[in-house]
Amino acid sequence: MTVAPAPDRRVALKERHRQAIIDAARLLIAERGSPRFSVDELAARADVSRRTVFNHFASIDDVVLTVCTDVLGVVIDAFAAAAAATPVGDGSRASMFDEIAQTLRAADLVSAIAALAPAVGLDNGPRAQQFMQEAFARTATTLAVEVERRTPGADPLDVELLVSSLFNGVTVIARHWAIRTGMAVDAQSRQAWTDLLDHLISSVQSGYLRTP
Repeated sequence: MTVAPAPDRRVALKERHRQAIIDAARLLIAERGSPRFSVDELAARADVSRRTVFNHFASIDDVVLTVCTDVLGVVIDAFAAAAAATPVGDGSRASMFDEIAQTLRAADLVSAIAALAPAVGLDNGPRAQQFMQEAFARTATTLAVEVERRTPGADPLDVELLVSSLFNGVTVIARHWAIRTGMAVDAQSRQAWTDLLDHLISSVQSGYLRTP
């Protein structure tokens, strides 16, 4: 009988430490309503050393962006659910656009964006906008990989252009949604989000699908 190799304990420990840091950052952000905490405070809450924090992350901003990307994982989850429920498309631009648009409509981005607010803020400040753009860019990169995996015949450039166009637009409408609704999560704010998302999808579609 073949015995499976024992898991690498060092790899498992590193992953536990990394997750502990992310969880600690999430709790500190929730408690303080902002990402204002030091590396020492984060390390203490995660029960790791300061050096361990920097072994996994380049800075506090990097930790916060990772927390934001985890929150935006609802988009990847929605894509996975949609992919499991529908046959693979033909790899055309129209097919990919429809799948990604469906994903954005299915994902609970209202709750996700409201959850991001303490970490990044949704005002017009340059730092807040930079955080939002980077968080959505990381999510877009992951989604593009998933789209390529699902439709291996698709042109990678087409995939990247489509996903980045939509996600750049999402960062814009997120700010407009926050201003209009005060980031309340209720039926009215969800309808406001739906209206903004429909506007975005229509605008991108009119340009993307007409590109030769």
